[in-house]
Amino acid sequence: MKTGFAALVVGSMLALGAPIAFAKGPESVAPLAAQLSPAVVNIGTSRMMGGGGLPFPEAPEGSPLNEMFDDLNPNEGQGPEAIQEARSLGSGFIISADGLVVTNNHVVEGADEILVFLTDGTRLPAKLVGADTKADLAVLKVDAGHELPFVEFGDSDSADVGDWVMAIGNPFGLGGSVSLGIVSARNRDIQAGPYDDFIQTDAAINQGNSGGPLFDMDGKVVGINTAIIARGGSSLGIGFAVPVNLARPVVAQLAEFGETRRGWLGVGIQDVTDEMAASLGRPDTHGAMVVEVTETGPADGVVEEGDIILDFNGRPIVRMRDLPRFVAETAVGERVKVKVLREGKELMLDITLGRLEEGEKIIAAARQPDVATPDPSAEPPAGVAPGLKEMLGLDVGPIDEQAREAFAIGEDAEGLVITDVVQGSDAERQGLLSGLVISEVNQQSVTTVAELTERVDAAKEAGRPAVLFKVTDPAGTSRFVAVKLQ
Repeated sequence: MKTGFAALVVGSMLALGAPIAFAKGPESVAPLAAQLSPAVVNIGTSRMMGGGGLPFPEAPEGSPLNEMFDDLNPNEGQGPEAIQEARSLGSGFIISADGLVVTNNHVVEGADEILVFLTDGTRLPAKLVGADTKADLAVLKVDAGHELPFVEFGDSDSADVGDWVMAIGNPFGLGGSVSLGIVSARNRDIQAGPYDDFIQTDAAINQGNSGGPLFDMDGKVVGINTAIIARGGSSLGIGFAVPVNLARPVVAQLAEFGETRRGWLGVGIQDVTDEMAASLGRPDTHGAMVVEVTETGPADGVVEEGDIILDFNGRPIVRMRDLPRFVAETAVGERVKVKVLREGKELMLDITLGRLEEGEKIIAAARQPDVATPDPSAEPPAGVAPGLKEMLGLDVGPIDEQAREAFAIGEDAEGLVITDVVQGSDAERQGLLSGLVISEVNQQSVTTVAELTERVDAAKEAGRPAVLFKVTDPAGTSRFVAVKLQ
């Protein structure tokens, strides 16, 4: 019972009929959810795996719909005649009135039958128009006999960290679930594919949300929910969505051609590490280091191994992984400007892009399936530059017949072979091994021990903290490695 002044004030307010104000919390998104939900669909897939059973969707483990699905499943109790595998349910969204549906490729991959469930309970068979494994996207087509509600793509670049976003989907087979959160981070690389640039969100995303839309507060799709961080099958509250600015051209190509038609530059690249930047006197690690130029590719004869690509068609390359995404988003046949750093000078190059899908065939055909193996009975050659052990933690020798036999070095290889690596040295930490061929030091070719020693001494006199090596393994794969000077 209230006493004293507080009781007197409350009693007076009640007696006078004064309204009591209560906090209402954040503004409701109910109108927006009601407007968008009809364009969000549930997707069920099934695969026939022997036996005589009928394809039938299976609710995810732990779903409250499991019991209902068991009762409806015509294969229940058929033993070996029943279907052997059924895929779980996922999500998707309609992007055109005539029934184009976007979802994740992993939701429908390998399915014999795809069913789309609308919010009004309508079940429609869906045809796979096209799918892309690299971006994990798929486009479906359904025919409802009438126009369908649809949603539009927005601008994922405008979705800033801290902005509100809303996910609608089918977690655990529940269907029509809405969750609200914010953009937690952008440009996430979770090692899911070559074009990782995910939006991270804390809006609840769980199994079954895959392929569903992530909306901004204007009702536009800014992401396609794709992955979660989970433990034991349960989400840890961190979800990832493909940004629509990356997805939009892929979806358009799949809808029009049934396949992707990405741009192709024809170079192999790697990150510019802190050590590599220091060895080259660079102020930062921006750019993509070219380690290979595909013969007959668009960049052949224009870009050189060792170039650092700094800018692609007016878009700066901050991280190495920016370049593949920028190139893939560019139309096949377009003439582009590529800025490179070569021997300390910036150059602007003109290149006409090819098509990635054709380039992958060229690269596959050029690979040699048979790789020579070292002769275990051959005596490894001794190094002839022991002074390098003190400075770099490695020793080298010429590529003679003894070295070719001991390390399976090809006849075309030129340079010097690493004969020994000091245990615990920076060279070992950077992955250098005996048998690797060094062909360049600080982007200058070397064929003799004297040339290599000269390049290393010059770097030390210039105050460089590291030396940049171009090394090649017996399979012909090259990379650049920076080793700290002692």
